[in-house]
Amino acid sequence: MSAASVAPTLSLVVPVYNVAAFLPRCLESLASAPAAATEVIFVDDGSTDECPRLLAEWRRTHPNAQLIRQANGGLSAARNTGLERAQGRFLAFVDSDDYFDPGYHERLAALCEAHALDLAIGNASYHFEGRRSDQPVYTDQPPAGVMRGADLLRYRLRNRNLLHMVWMHVYRREWLERHALRFVPGLIHEDVPWTTRVLLLAERASYDATPGYHYRQRVRRYRADELDRRLGAIIESSIHNARALDRLAGGLGDDTELQQLLRWQLVDGALSLFHKIRQLSRAELRRARLAQLRRDGVFGLLWRNATQFAQRRRIARNYLKALLGTA
Repeated sequence: MSAASVAPTLSLVVPVYNVAAFLPRCLESLASAPAAATEVIFVDDGSTDECPRLLAEWRRTHPNAQLIRQANGGLSAARNTGLERAQGRFLAFVDSDDYFDPGYHERLAALCEAHALDLAIGNASYHFEGRRSDQPVYTDQPPAGVMRGADLLRYRLRNRNLLHMVWMHVYRREWLERHALRFVPGLIHEDVPWTTRVLLLAERASYDATPGYHYRQRVRRYRADELDRRLGAIIESSIHNARALDRLAGGLGDDTELQQLLRWQLVDGALSLFHKIRQLSRAELRRARLAQLRRDGVFGLLWRNATQFAQRRRIARNYLKALLGTA
């Protein structure tokens, strides 16, 4: 973009990796965005299927698009690349196997503009590809109007109803840059610490309950060795997220209610570790993972943060398995 160019209103950052079967539907959605006010930044994260060809063809007829190709580094790295290149006043992320209704992001950007928001949060639907009826992600209604992100976080955690998916958000890009917000490369479920930190930082946030983004619920099948590798990555990411939430909770000062709610969130999410370990294909892998959690102090981290007897009971049961070497 030349110095004389007018910055776009909205940057849409779209990481892409081997989703050729779903990408055309996403591209249809992106084509509905007003080209004069929107830049689309594709980050092809080392795709080996038809995605590079589909993206190149789309780019030739859509001058508001950028196409960046990089070696595969994962979703977090691809999002960071898009963040570095974005020029819009507002920014949103789109997953390339999803799609959205015309005007979805423009409505949230307009909300940001009208109320000087750091962050606007939209609603979405789970798209089950015809296997069952689509369902809205959020069915509740937080207090209307502008509120601190921490109070929106408090509301969601009180109601045990916080979804961390970043593609429901539109951000003021200057605010993102001022706080140097970036994703941690290599993580799976990287949205968890990101969304929690974003809400804690936002002085002005608001929610729009109108669904408009469609989150595809894909049926995924893996060989046993592939599943073990994926589960291992999820386990490591869950440990990282638990430690990140522990640091965030510890920085809340005298807001003891929100601190307790964050600690509940930490343990509630981290307890999925034990479910993932049970899914590993071999007993020796399961025993090794439980032993690693014990050596690395993860059981102690969870125990210190547990806020309910039921949470402590599950932690203790799995600690006993680690101690006895059973799985």
